[in-house]
Amino acid sequence: MTFTPATRPEMSRRAVVLTGLGLVLAVSPLAFLARHAWAQDLASAKRDGFLGERIDGLLGVVKADTPADIRALADDINRRRRQEYARIAEREGVPVEAVAQLAGEKLIERADPGEWVLGADGNWQQK
Repeated sequence: MTFTPATRPEMSRRAVVLTGLGLVLAVSPLAFLARHAWAQDLASAKRDGFLGERIDGLLGVVKADTPADIRALADDINRRRRQEYARIAEREGVPVEAVAQLAGEKLIERADPGEWVLGADGNWQQK
């Protein structure tokens, strides 16, 4: 069930987006990653320090020597994330950038210790 400000006036637009985004982040990464057997590849790429989460909700390449297949994996996942952010933004009537930034915040929060995240200063930091 989707709650909108019209059906739940006490919820701010940010709360509505966060609620929808929480459901997407909880379910969709596992669904599309498992479906394509990427979960292990992505986890390995993050653990090995090749990929990290960015504040804009996308994966970033951390190391210059990241192999082409891992870069392709990041590109494909980012394409799918952009599509999902656009769907949420359209459904909720908010800018796609706002959805992506909220997703980025959540993904950075959920990053495991030792994984790389792009800090607000624009530098990669190990969590």
